[in-house]
Amino acid sequence: QVQLVESGGGSVQAGGSLRLSCAASVHMYGRYCMGWFRQAPGKEREGVAAVWTGDGSTYYADSVKGRFTISRDNANTLYLQMNSLKPEDTAMYYCAADQSEVGCGGYWFDGVLDMDYWGKGTLVTISS
Repeated sequence: QVQLVESGGGSVQAGGSLRLSCAASVHMYGRYCMGWFRQAPGKEREGVAAVWTGDGSTYYADSVKGRFTISRDNANTLYLQMNSLKPEDTAMYYCAADQSEVGCGGYWFDGVLDMDYWGKGTLVTISS
């Protein structure tokens, strides 16, 4: 059973940066979409960024393009570098992984939440 554990959340002022990490308990063989969702108070969970382990392709929500960067290392850890943070980025950030043979385009940002694995989340708070 794969466990995903997020870390790196915190409180910063607008314009600041944070780096989230997501550590997988075991190496996941096969092709996966791995990435991040977020859920702000009173709003639905939404896809933020993803990377497909098949070819390393990365995907971003329009709201974070140019500010967030997703990456992964060879030690089962996923990262989300968040720069130029805005108050509207305030949310609980969740790491997720879903086996996929066709990449992450589309479904990661279409409200699909039926992922194979979820972390418990890390809170990001941005003050103005």
